[in-house]
Parts: sequence; structure tokens; C-alpha cells
Amino acid sequence: MKFGGTSMAGTERIRRVAGIVRRQQAAGHEVAVVVSAMAGETDRLVNFCREANALYDPAEYDVVVAAGEQITSGLLALTLQAMGCKARSWLGWQLPVRTDDAHAKARIETIDSDGLIASMKSGEIAVIPGFQGLSPDGRVTTLGRGGSDTSAVAVAAAVQADRCDIYTDVDGVYTTDPRIVAKARKLKYVTYEEMLELASVGSKVLQTRSVGLAMKERVRVQVLSSFIDDDAPPADDLPGTMIVSDEELEGLEMESQLITGIAADKNEAKVTLTRVADRPGAVATIFGPLAAANINVDMIIQNVAKDKGETDVTFTVTRADLARTQALLEGQKEAIGYFRMICDSKVAKISVVGVGMRSHAGVAATMFRALAERGINIQAISTSEIKTSVLIDEDETELAVRVLHTAYGMDAE
Repeated sequence: MKFGGTSMAGTERIRRVAGIVRRQQAAGHEVAVVVSAMAGETDRLVNFCREANALYDPAEYDVVVAAGEQITSGLLALTLQAMGCKARSWLGWQLPVRTDDAHAKARIETIDSDGLIASMKSGEIAVIPGFQGLSPDGRVTTLGRGGSDTSAVAVAAAVQADRCDIYTDVDGVYTTDPRIVAKARKLKYVTYEEMLELASVGSKVLQTRSVGLAMKERVRVQVLSSFIDDDAPPADDLPGTMIVSDEELEGLEMESQLITGIAADKNEAKVTLTRVADRPGAVATIFGPLAAANINVDMIIQNVAKDKGETDVTFTVTRADLARTQALLEGQKEAIGYFRMICDSKVAKISVVGVGMRSHAGVAATMFRALAERGINIQAISTSEIKTSVLIDEDETELAVRVLHTAYGMDAE
């Protein structure tokens, strides 16, 4: 069971979480719990690091920011003990959760689970701080923001759990953001691939890395709300969203839906370089320096060459990377040989995701037609096997999501 920062924000909420955990144990389960720091706590600790030293050492930064989860794991164990449960905390170095040495963005390599399994078998609830681990040279590491989801999936894989329940401030995965579309439906099942695509294009329910790990390790993940009433049924009876493999989904007696979800991401910026020479290696001179600077490029479009053997190249980066991208490309202007650079940060990416696309034609055509009918202009398109994304004006984001939700027949009755 994993509980995020909003679920752990203060004594009252921690008591509520302890009640949910105790009910699962009372139902006969062996339980391990992974917790995040209290909401806002990690930001507070990060600011302390910046104030102490603007060019902080990532290894010492990890020592400071890992403290948030250490506090909540101890408090939850204390609260469970007060309720009469056997419970203890296991810090990242005590299990240990072994990671590489990339401080502040470490990756989990192995988890020693023997002690943990023995403790759970004896009826003890194991409480584990998310987000933290141990480097090869014995120092505390952290997994990067959102790393507690990854910790939870990794622990579930290590103890070969039947399920990993991730409790958040939403009660499942919806066809789209319910704040934009009131008729959005909660999905019973989503495949790992669909969840990966949704997470990567703006759905904030789960972190991409955790979904990738669940897919690799075949961990069944369920998304649930921790803000359920005290007298609500246990999680086994509560309809959250289960994230499963393609094979398991096929085994379920449900009609495979064509489209699973629609996501919107306003964190995009568009860059166009005009009159780039149309010759081998020209685009490599654009994207090589960006890759070297760790700037992630998303959509790429190269227009048809003009008469003079020149072409326009358009691509998107995250808004946070726009200023660095501009500076880099201005510095490389002679090497690339473009005429001018046009940037636009007032764009949004709208994505339609579903494994049904593999076996059905016309999904993209429906998207383009629906947007055209409402006068929404498409600036760029990118596709994968189970996803079609378009770039549009930021002001039309909500309208586009509503139009597409209706066009694919996803509005709930």
C-alpha cells in the first residue's frame, strides 16, 4: 500500500491512513506500506538546501530531502502501534533499497527483501519511506520527484505481492480530467502501455517511471482514493482502477474499448527553424547539441524542401527548457545554417490513447475531423502505435478535450 503526501499531511490524516492499513491487515493480508513526505515538506527541505548553498552537493542534498519520508514512516508506525497493531519502520538503508550513485535521481537496482518478508509473515506491518535508497558506497540516495510510486512498485516486486495499491487524491484513472469534462468516466482497467502513454502526455495520476517498472516486473497496480469514508468497504471491494498486462485485460470479459483516455499537457513550447539546408546531417546539427544538454525533444516535423534545397524544421520541448534551447541554437546558428528561429510557448499537446487503435482504422481521422468542425487548428501531429497527439493553441485546450471526449463516445450516461 502506498500513500502520497496529501494523505500524510498531518496527524489526523496519518491516523486515517493507519485505519485503512489496519483494515487490510484485519482482512487477512500481509501488508507493507510505503509513504511519501507530508505535502509541501520536500519543497521546504529543497529550499533549505538552496539557501545553504546554491551550488549544493547532490549527496548532501539527498541527506536533507530524504528526512521528509523518514518522519512520516516513523509517525505511521507509531500511530499503528497506538491502534494495537504490530508495526515497525524500515528505512531505505535498513532493508536496504540498493540504488546506483546518481544522487537526487537514483535508480533502484535491488531490494533485499528477506528480513522484510520474515517480518510481514510474523504479522508485523512494515512501514517504508518512499523515495530513498542506499548508494554502492553506502550513502543515502533519493529517486527524484515522484519517486515514492517507484519505491512502492519496487517493494511490491521484491516481496512478490499480489497487488500494489497506490492511494492518491483521486479515486482512479479517468477517461480524461474530470475537472475539464464532468462526464468523464472512471476506468476499471488500463493496460501498462496505455498508462505509460497517459502518464507521459500529461495525466498526473502515476509517475512514468513507476508504470515502466510495474510493466517490467509484472506488478498489478491499483489506483485508489485515500479520502474514503471510515465506514467504506475495504480496498478489495472498492472499484479503483487496476493497471494490468495486455494478456490479463484480454482474459477479462469486457468489450475492449477503442480509446482509453484523453490527456492534455500545457507544458510544451514550439520551436521552428526556417530555411535549414536540406542535406544529410542537417537535422543532426540541431538535435545533437540539444541531446548533449539533456534537453528532451518531443514532436518533430520537417517540412517539404523548398525550391532552394531548404526546409523548415519544427519541434517541441518542455517550457522549462525553452530558454536554454533558444540560447543553444542561437550559439549554433552558423553551424546549423538556419535563417530565423520562431518560438511559441502558448501551445498545448492533446493526446488520444488506447490499445484499441492497433486493430481499428480511422481513430486519427475522427480526431482531426472533430477538431476541424470546431475550428481548432492543428499545428503539429505525432503518433505511436497506441497514441495520436496534436499540438494546438493553449487557449483551446479545454474545448478540444471536451470535443474529443464526445467524438469518441466516451461521455458517461
